[in-house]
Amino acid sequence: MEKSQPKITIIGAGVSGLTAALTLQNAGYKSTLYDANSFIGGRVNSLIKNGLILDQGFQVMLDAYPAVQEFLDIEALKLRKFVPGSLIFNGRRTYRLGDPSRDYSFFWSTLFAGVGSLKDKWLVFSLSRKLKQKSLQQVFASPEKSTLTYLQEFGFSHQMISSFFTPFYAGIFLETELATSSRMFEFVFKMFTEGSAAIPAGGMKAIPEQLASKLTAGSIQLNQKISAVLGNEITLENGEKFLSDYTIVAAPAGDIVPNLPDEMMPWHHVTVLYFETDHTGFDEAIIGLVTNEEVVINNFHFLQDVFENHRIVISVSVIKKHQFTDQQLVERVIKELREETGIKASEFIQLFHIKKALPQLHSLNYCMTPSETQLTEHLFLAGDHLSNASLNAAMLNGKAAAQAVISKIESSVLL
Repeated sequence: MEKSQPKITIIGAGVSGLTAALTLQNAGYKSTLYDANSFIGGRVNSLIKNGLILDQGFQVMLDAYPAVQEFLDIEALKLRKFVPGSLIFNGRRTYRLGDPSRDYSFFWSTLFAGVGSLKDKWLVFSLSRKLKQKSLQQVFASPEKSTLTYLQEFGFSHQMISSFFTPFYAGIFLETELATSSRMFEFVFKMFTEGSAAIPAGGMKAIPEQLASKLTAGSIQLNQKISAVLGNEITLENGEKFLSDYTIVAAPAGDIVPNLPDEMMPWHHVTVLYFETDHTGFDEAIIGLVTNEEVVINNFHFLQDVFENHRIVISVSVIKKHQFTDQQLVERVIKELREETGIKASEFIQLFHIKKALPQLHSLNYCMTPSETQLTEHLFLAGDHLSNASLNAAMLNGKAAAQAVISKIESSVLL
């Protein structure tokens, strides 16, 4: 039986907002999502250009995320999984380093790789075993320190940290100092040991598209920017106002909700460049890491190694701060690719500056409880920025906010 319908508004049609809408719909409640963009997905988006799949910011989905198992049809996404390792380009020498327990082809190359000592490689195995036995609740209850301090205290050598952990996790955390909380490091490391990093066959945008496909037609309103939320009144940028019984802000809310502390939230950025190249790739979906601290390139991969029948294209991520113009950056990346990896990039295809790629967070938690998402009588918050910067947190916090709204509705009915 359809329930009595209060007016529920969700601001932000990213992964968190879409998950909130799905949770409400599954409980029998309608909602309307508003997004300022012309597309759904928020920070999870891809540009399809002349048959190329260009993700806007190098992103992967970790298929071991609990929320992925709950909300997504993984089989339908036709995931292209990366092998559990990396190619490390270190002073014109290349090493193949990975997890032999998940892919035995990494055993000998990892054992004899000139990256870290035998002790370092044993410590990687020990850390993997430790975190497999540690629950997610325990991970996010652990004392917080920087990832760098964590690795040093665990016993890893400076060479192992600088040649592997820094370039690899810089590509995930989008910062090169390993200042990110050790809770996030343990969480991501654990997810890597329990599953795979993957990209849907249609690019990362396939994730929000799949979530949106399950919603009632017409429930998403794009190109609709909200300028203010005050009590139960919502104001659009064009000045139009309407009332909402319950509102979920599934995005950083400081710009539209008065007196919120996240108004000046700092963000990590990344620039992703795409080039055509004569290089045929590595014949496996694998991340290339550049360890030279003097270059701007951090990591790269070949699209033809990930996507079937894709043109020969390389994706390069730049995380370090710089003062280059776009043209200078393109030229610099081409030069560094050639000098550091021997890869010759030819035609420049696309550049994306993602200025708000990941929120810089402290005091991380796994996800919000429903009660923690409620800000006022009418207003609820969602988004990964409330917990930890991950698709998992985005989905779970969207779910939690929706559950809080449902609880509020149903408790008021009983009164």
